[in-house]
This record gives sequence, structure tokens and C-alpha cells, in this order.
Amino acid sequence: MSQTADHFPVESRYVSAPDGLLLHVREYGRRPDAATPVVCLPGLSRTCGDFDALARALAAGSAGAPRRVLALDYRGRGLSEYDSNWRNYDLKIENADILACLTALGVEHAVFVGTSRGGLHVMMLGATRPGVLRAAVLNDIGPVLEARGLARIRSYIGKLPMPASWTDAVDLLKNTMSGQFPDLTPAEWETYARLTFKTDKAGFALRYDSKLMRTLENIDLESPLPTAWPQFEGLKNTPLLALRGSLSDLLSPETLAQMQVLHPNFEAHVVERQGHAPLLLDAPTIARVSAFVAGH
Repeated sequence: MSQTADHFPVESRYVSAPDGLLLHVREYGRRPDAATPVVCLPGLSRTCGDFDALARALAAGSAGAPRRVLALDYRGRGLSEYDSNWRNYDLKIENADILACLTALGVEHAVFVGTSRGGLHVMMLGATRPGVLRAAVLNDIGPVLEARGLARIRSYIGKLPMPASWTDAVDLLKNTMSGQFPDLTPAEWETYARLTFKTDKAGFALRYDSKLMRTLENIDLESPLPTAWPQFEGLKNTPLLALRGSLSDLLSPETLAQMQVLHPNFEAHVVERQGHAPLLLDAPTIARVSAFVAGH
């Protein structure tokens, strides 16, 4: 366990998945905190570290009471164990993993923050376990996925060359992602690089199992992609805040507008000059999410 300057604990916890794989959850704050906890679910190849700035703000009570925050690593990402069978990097299996973590850590209901794939998990929970959702934040994700964005993601997942230094790592990310994030500061690029790569005795490595690329290989981007409007309908009783990067190529303005039409308790926030998915590092976005969480 570590202690922050704000005097709340930050601890790594490990939970067994239904098939025995070990899953990592980073916990901020204390379990007895009276405020509704927050559960953070990352994108396809991302980890719990993406939520560190937001989680610390929420745990410190930046808007409202201090609260417990849980940020999950899916199997094959971050500090969770990698699966020997890449086919298990599957939404249904991961959703069962999420429910196992909630049960093991005593979470009966929470506000959920889902980035990209994490938002798909939130929509699945709306169908399978709606009672666990007190409110939800969908970060640059909706019921319609744009083929252009999926094609771009498929072009680099598991295919990035390994950098030789942190400077190389920053340059590599700039070359790959500057179209999505043209205005990041040097410090933000450094943070983004350290959330994408790790170092060990063998040198640099990705923070996820490169076999994740296999899960995208068979998606036919020339045919109409399936939508998730029925799953979104399952969130009709869940207050929603939808974030969209103004440069996003995965969540279109038209889909966001249709979500607002269909949902009776819907708020939207556009993160200017960021694409897919907003990094949740900037103060205005953290403040907007914190205020939403405090209201529920």
C-alpha cells in the first residue's frame, strides 16, 4: 500500500477470475467511505493507469465527498495475468471478470467510468446487471462504432515497434497519435508514453498482450458493423455523461446526438482538440466528470 499527499491509500488488489486467472485492480480511498464508489474500465489495450489522475481527484473529494475508486486491468493488460488463449480476450468473458471483481471487493453498486471498450462493458452491464449501475460516464464510445476509427486502431494494436528510450517512446506515439492529440504538452506526451510502455530487464515492452491484435483481425470493415442500440436502451434508467473527443474517429457527432435524443437523463461534454479516446488528464475534463459523479 502507498500513501498519497492527500492522505488516502492507493493499493493493488488481486482477484481470481471465474477461470482462475489473476486480475489486478487498483484501489484508491477507503472502503468505509460513505459516498458511492466509482469503477473505472479502460479501453481495449489500455490499463488502470489511464485513470490515475481522475481517480486521485475523486478519492480526494475534488467535487463532493471523498470516495473509493477501483480501476481495473482486464486479463492480458497491465498487472493482470495474460491468457494463454487469445480468444478469451472477449467481451463476455471480460464482463464476467468485472462482475467477479465487484463481488470480491464488495461493490454492490457504483458510478462507472468506461473508456472505449470500457463503455461497451457498461452497456453490457445495463443488460446483465442493471442494479449495479448508479450512473455512468461513457468516454468516447456509443452504440455505433465508425469503421474508420476501428481501422486506425487495428493498424497499430500489437504492432508498435519497441522504443530504445523514453524519448523514442514519445516520438513513436507522436508519429502514431498526433492526429488524434495535436495539442498535448511535452509532459502529457511523456505521461501517455509511460502509460503505453513499460520497462523490465529485457528492455521496453507494451503494457498489454500483443495477441490482442488477433481479436481485431476478422472484423470485416467493408460490411456494415453491428450496433449496440439495444444495449444502450438498457441504460435508460441510468444517468449518463457522454464524453466525445472533438477529433474522434470512433464516435461520430451524429451518434452522440442520437444518444441524447433517446436517453431521458443524458449529458454530453466535448473534449476539444482530442480524439479517441480523451486521455482524462486535463483539469476541465476531470472537473466535469467529478461534478457528474458528485451529483449521483
